[in-house]
Amino acid sequence: MKFEKNTELDQANLRIIIASIALVYMAVLGFLPGQRFDTYLPVVTYISLFLLASVVLRQAIVRWPGHYPARRIFGMLHDYTGTSFGLVVGGEAALPIYAVMVWVNLGNGMRYGSRYLAIATVLALLALLAVYRLTPYWQAQPFMVLMLMITSTVIPVYAHLLLERTRKASEEAVAANLEKSRFLAQASHDLRQPIHSIGLFTACLRESRLGEEERRLVDSIDRSLLNVSQLFRSILDLYTLDNGRILPRLQTLELGEWLADLIRQNAEAARWAGVELRLRPCEHWVRTDPALLATMVQNVLSNCFKYGAHRPVLIGVRKRGAGLAIAIYDRGNGIAEEHLPKVFEEFYRVRQLRDKDVEGVGLGLSIVRRLGQLIGVDVAIRSRLGHGTAVTLHGLPLAPPQVPVNREETRQIGLLTGLKVCLVEDDRNVLLATSALLERWGCVVQAELSGQGLVTDCDIIVADYDLGSHSTGIECIDEVRRQRGYAVPAMIITGHDIEKIQAALHDRQIAILSKPVRPAELRATLRALRDRQTEVVSAYTDSPA
Repeated sequence: MKFEKNTELDQANLRIIIASIALVYMAVLGFLPGQRFDTYLPVVTYISLFLLASVVLRQAIVRWPGHYPARRIFGMLHDYTGTSFGLVVGGEAALPIYAVMVWVNLGNGMRYGSRYLAIATVLALLALLAVYRLTPYWQAQPFMVLMLMITSTVIPVYAHLLLERTRKASEEAVAANLEKSRFLAQASHDLRQPIHSIGLFTACLRESRLGEEERRLVDSIDRSLLNVSQLFRSILDLYTLDNGRILPRLQTLELGEWLADLIRQNAEAARWAGVELRLRPCEHWVRTDPALLATMVQNVLSNCFKYGAHRPVLIGVRKRGAGLAIAIYDRGNGIAEEHLPKVFEEFYRVRQLRDKDVEGVGLGLSIVRRLGQLIGVDVAIRSRLGHGTAVTLHGLPLAPPQVPVNREETRQIGLLTGLKVCLVEDDRNVLLATSALLERWGCVVQAELSGQGLVTDCDIIVADYDLGSHSTGIECIDEVRRQRGYAVPAMIITGHDIEKIQAALHDRQIAILSKPVRPAELRATLRALRDRQTEVVSAYTDSPA
């Protein structure tokens, strides 16, 4: 609809501009030496009326945008009537108006397609024929008229061939993009599973009684896995952004607590990089999409860990204008000034002679800027060689504080010991890894390979989305909630596109995590669900029978 409106509106704007130029041209002719203005007065009058009608037509397009074939054909008739009148009355001096006729022909065809190009060509030939029959000057120049008619035919035919080639190329590009999307969707699901299970298995190993040497080996595996996971997430984020599937989901959150939680989730990666994360206290509330903002901050922190290793990183919040800004400072080697304008480009990496080899493909800051555009957050970067880099995310709108949560109560409820978890996952390795990790956290786990015939008295249900041909994780959760008689807190862990899962949820209250999931992220979500489970059960038991 927007494209339809803009193309027709552009044509209307050009019609007014060209009519204005023609009006000035014909008026000036009347004042040239050897010319009389009254000779051109009928043409000037007609073009003035034509211009007025063109303004009215433009207003109609603005008032009623959309695809109206009758209005488009009326616009062509309007154009050809005006040009024909000018050619008939203006005689030899009006010949430049023929260029307008060619524009009308090509303009409609190139904007609206080959069908309108054919209609415009037929109307142009009829207009030229009418001018020939009504004008003695043109009747005395039959070969000139023939040349103009051939020109009015050959140019549209060539334009049609170009349009067909463009259409076929566009269709091939769309088909190739769809094929790439299908491949990435399948590959992403297949690759997420082993990365996810390896991460959970290494988390289990970490919590075992390991010797110093074994713990160093597990650290090495974890670091390598983190690099693979970050690269994988960056590629998938870029793919999702390119397909326009990310829609912001705004929430009100306490920024200080949210940042503290994000730092806790990155504590292990910071330890590996030898980075001390410092957070300035903040008590402000903002309205934003926490998941997209987390990805932005996460990508910036990843760069700090890579390029500012073994040095402190400071995260602070300050007021800027009517909103807030998150500023992240590192004390790495910094970026040369000539590189700064390019660091937000996809796949751009700052490489210097004798630099150490750092993992990554140059997508982090590009994704940060594109996500910021979705949630109205601007990204700025400042850097000095030898001093470090500062990245600022500004434009976060302030929000009124919400009802405060009792932190002591939350901390007690957040313990996972004794939490009954029903885990449904059709991949045996992922099921085994997740179950082992949950049990190490003190959970009582009921592990199931499918949701068929599932009976459980769980506190929380954790399910994969794709459970084979029999059911989905959402259907499994619905069945458990039906059995229990209340909305059992639930979580979907999926290797599929999150937007697809969110669309399938409708109004269901179900948390979603995307594979590969970091153990800290999984534990934080389980604690939040346990808090909710306590509230839901309390409300359920207090309600009248």
